[in-house]
Amino acid sequence: MIIDTYFPTLTPEQRERFAAIDALYHDWNAKINVISRKDIDNLYEHHVLHSLGIAEIIRFRPGTRIMDLGTGGGFPGIPLAIMFPEAQFHLVDSIGKKIRVCNEVIAALGLTNVTTQHARAEEVKARFDFVVSRAVMPLADLVKIAQRHIAQPSHNALPNGLIALKGGELEHEAAAVRREKLITPLSDYFTEPYFETKKVVYVPL
Repeated sequence: MIIDTYFPTLTPEQRERFAAIDALYHDWNAKINVISRKDIDNLYEHHVLHSLGIAEIIRFRPGTRIMDLGTGGGFPGIPLAIMFPEAQFHLVDSIGKKIRVCNEVIAALGLTNVTTQHARAEEVKARFDFVVSRAVMPLADLVKIAQRHIAQPSHNALPNGLIALKGGELEHEAAAVRREKLITPLSDYFTEPYFETKKVVYVPL
């Protein structure tokens, strides 16, 4: 499994859960399309490992609260919840059938550190240490939404804020955010060609 190559210290339980993801998503994707049909066979590389790019820039401490904004089928939230079982994840999406898939996968994996909410971001009242997201909207819009949901004080190596997975040309998008930010190419960590244009963008809020 490609995950083992980059994260060799996984526990047996983590390995088991990552291994179980494949059949679960193939099964649910056939019923409710949350991953494009042509991409489902690249599940581990394009979705699971991509999500875990966030784990390369921060190791969430126990008790950290993270909101996954526009989670879709559960990315990056579900892989991160497996990786950080002592952190708390709240997966939010405005499309009910996507949250249904998340709920089924979470139950099948036995994840007790994940909650979900079928809602738009502005309907979420809780505050979190971090908001994570995968390419759901322009960075400036993400920052605007995320800053309303960030709690204080910070408890991790990085101050609380937004961590977004982004692809392609980011220069103009990043320039629109007049804040300190850290942009990390995932090709620094993962050697597969898919990651050549993928980046993790961290904005302290």
